[in-house]
Amino acid sequence: MDKELYKPRLVDKQVKLELEAFGAVCIEGAKWCGKTWTSGYHSKSAIYLGDPSRNFQNRELAKLEPTTVLEGEVPRLIDEWQEVPSIWDAVRHEVDRRGKKGQFILTGSSTPKQKGILHSGAGRISTIRMRPMSLFESNDSSGQVSLTSLFDGTFKAVATGNIDLETLIKLTIRGGWPESLGLDYEKFRLLPKEYIKSIINHDIYRLEGINRSSAKMQLLLQSLARNESTTASIATLKKDISDFDNDTLDNDTISTYLSTFERLFLIENQKAFSSNIRSSTRIKQSEKRHFVDPSLAIAILEASYEDLLNDLHTFGFMFEALCVRDLRIYAESLEAQLYHYQDYKEREIDAVVKLRDGRFGAFEIKLGADAIEKAAQSLIKIRDDLKAEGARIPDILVVICGLSNFAYQREDGVYVVPITALRP
Repeated sequence: MDKELYKPRLVDKQVKLELEAFGAVCIEGAKWCGKTWTSGYHSKSAIYLGDPSRNFQNRELAKLEPTTVLEGEVPRLIDEWQEVPSIWDAVRHEVDRRGKKGQFILTGSSTPKQKGILHSGAGRISTIRMRPMSLFESNDSSGQVSLTSLFDGTFKAVATGNIDLETLIKLTIRGGWPESLGLDYEKFRLLPKEYIKSIINHDIYRLEGINRSSAKMQLLLQSLARNESTTASIATLKKDISDFDNDTLDNDTISTYLSTFERLFLIENQKAFSSNIRSSTRIKQSEKRHFVDPSLAIAILEASYEDLLNDLHTFGFMFEALCVRDLRIYAESLEAQLYHYQDYKEREIDAVVKLRDGRFGAFEIKLGADAIEKAAQSLIKIRDDLKAEGARIPDILVVICGLSNFAYQREDGVYVVPITALRP
């Protein structure tokens, strides 16, 4: 690869650090999100097991003589290692034999079943999750406001420039796929559609070796898309399929398919937050459902720009998913974690970012500037209620918005930040 053409990613810092700390690094995540480019940028030689040349010669060589594919200048990239799961053990053994750091970079767009992999790789192989591009990485966020500045008190109010609804909708339809950058709407809207077709028609069989019903998988994907950014249970998904599609899937089938989608990094849920709250109120543990990129949910629903423009209720969920995607990427680049909060008093927080030192922030996500006041008041009420109950309260309160031209702190202390101005 021509490294001068490489577009920097937030995960680069972590890759560099862990290559210095471990014998091998495994970069995993959704296909087409840029894993191979990032891994190639950090490597000095490579072998591609998914290369179809000469009837997949590299893959067959890896099966017959796995140690052979490990030979080359280090760090050596082994792309799509899951095509030959025994490579994992070969890498672990070679790392032990060499006794050196930064020997290999593995990439994978699915997680093989552990059957056949003898060792976990703990202590030898670190794992890094990579995702589609955030708005900051694709240069669609100005980065004028850092997430860090909100927590450490160095935030400064700033005019962030005009942003219109058309731009937000099209950024969400486009998604964070590197190959979509620079394309116009008629072209970039096709990539998420092709992604889903590829998953259903090819990737699931390659992962499992089992012919699943594409019609049933499509039903579940459509239900997940309709329930994007909600805490829909399996029972809810089952009822939704019955109500919308006049069809049925049993609980075991839904559970099996959800597990498969997770192994393909197609979906990535938002876990519930309870750590450090210590409230007497019972906290719900349901995860919020998300596709790894909101463009996939939009593609599954076959929603166009005009459809979303005329249905801002639906777009509101997709916009929330866009913000959650970016907040997750920014948080993890700071070694923080992303959650959501719900309790049985019907109090909800769209996103909670918890730092390594235990501090955490509460984030509400709103598309329009007209919803900022209500969102801020909701955050303040939840904070005050938790305080009255003797619970730990958020260290910062933030409204992430779409259609706002300023980033500022209100008199009540709540921060207001456009997603198109945010960075880690």
